[in-house]
Amino acid sequence: MSAGNLCRDGFYGLMMMRFILLLLLCLPGLALAQNTNLRLPISLDADSTDYDGKSSMLMFSGLRLTQGTIGVDADLGRASKLDFQDSVWRFEGNVVIDVDDGHIECDSADLQFSDHQLRIATIQGSPATFELKRPGSTEVTYAEAGTVEYDLDNGVVTFSDEAKITEGGNQISSSLLVYNIREQRIKAQSSGAGDEKVKITYTPADAPIPATKAEDAETDSGAQEESP
Repeated sequence: MSAGNLCRDGFYGLMMMRFILLLLLCLPGLALAQNTNLRLPISLDADSTDYDGKSSMLMFSGLRLTQGTIGVDADLGRASKLDFQDSVWRFEGNVVIDVDDGHIECDSADLQFSDHQLRIATIQGSPATFELKRPGSTEVTYAEAGTVEYDLDNGVVTFSDEAKITEGGNQISSSLLVYNIREQRIKAQSSGAGDEKVKITYTPADAPIPATKAEDAETDSGAQEESP
């Protein structure tokens, strides 16, 4: 399939939009979490804590951070401030982020907050993996990508480096997926020569199999025999 903008009313657009919305709910500081979770007390456990005066950064090893329904585990953590009001956080090594029905595993996550709002998030892995469950449903959407960047101010989410999204028997894969939240527009393309093209696998829902003419005739014959 050639690269290009795809209609949001089609299968591809609907699947991507569902996943993006779930992802935004999963990232700390978004949706309801911005108004509730990020103003709740922070609980932080670490094997060790240090302060780098040159960079004015707090450093943690063996980190476990929780706030409301948000949970973050990482081998290493750095923060410019111990809150989400106006701060920069970096998590490295076996990073796990959990919130409500979302689960992310990655190598690193960089989160920039301003006034209790997540402004920019960059998640990287080899690959970074996502498991997101729709509220009120047992269906899980799986995704992976080398890098995921979310820019709140510009309203853009970018998946790059062998991005793949799977839901049920449906799958989308591309070297680059860009979703503009404000315009509700999705763009998928290869990043250069030699990259695989956009691939879509769609499994139709089960539908009744039409009866053959022979089956119809047999049914009609049986009905006539039973008639008084």
